[in-house]
Amino acid sequence: MQYKRILLKLSGEALMGDQQYGIDPKRIAEYAEDIKAVMAKGVELAIVIGGGNIFRGLAGASQGMDRVQGDHMGMLATVINSLALQSALEIQGVETRVQTAIKINEVAEPFIRRRAMRHLEKGRVVIFGGGTGNPYFTTDSAAVLRAIEIKADVILKGTRVDGIYTSDPEKDKNATKFDNLSFQEVLSKGLKVMDTTAFTLSQENELPIIVFDMNTRGNLMKIVSGESIGTLVNV
Repeated sequence: MQYKRILLKLSGEALMGDQQYGIDPKRIAEYAEDIKAVMAKGVELAIVIGGGNIFRGLAGASQGMDRVQGDHMGMLATVINSLALQSALEIQGVETRVQTAIKINEVAEPFIRRRAMRHLEKGRVVIFGGGTGNPYFTTDSAAVLRAIEIKADVILKGTRVDGIYTSDPEKDKNATKFDNLSFQEVLSKGLKVMDTTAFTLSQENELPIIVFDMNTRGNLMKIVSGESIGTLVNV
């Protein structure tokens, strides 16, 4: 396998499937099957999920809600998604642990770095919920932070599109895809990969990012097997 330990970042919206809100059982089951196949190859896998399919703090703030309160609601939404994915993985027979940045001891473990790494070494999937535990930080930032802490080889950002383009391919038919980019090229071209805080943290720690289409079955396996899928952002 190309990578031994990976951190997979999924957006909350990805879990909606074709729905307008919430969690699509069919989509989350497909993700679980793809993750199971990768785990069977001996890859250690951690996951960070967003909460935009349920609630987004920034959207609440734009409607007059207190931003900190809204972000806390968003953190809880990520925990709901984490538990849903844990259930889907366990149906597939994959041992899974959820660790959260905010304490909810009745439903998940608190985030403890060494315990998370031990779970990975034992072949368990670790899902990190609750973002960073702090308002004003996105789940992209949480993904990069956790990836650095567990010493992941790469961040795989699963999206609805198959990489990074010159512009939004869903709106611009003339948009062209990049296969490889440096961190500096992303900044100079003004491309949107992650929010600035997350991207800068990844750049400073020389942690590569691969943006790919998670909704195409088998793509996750292709990446960890070393195939050129999506767009690689590296030093």
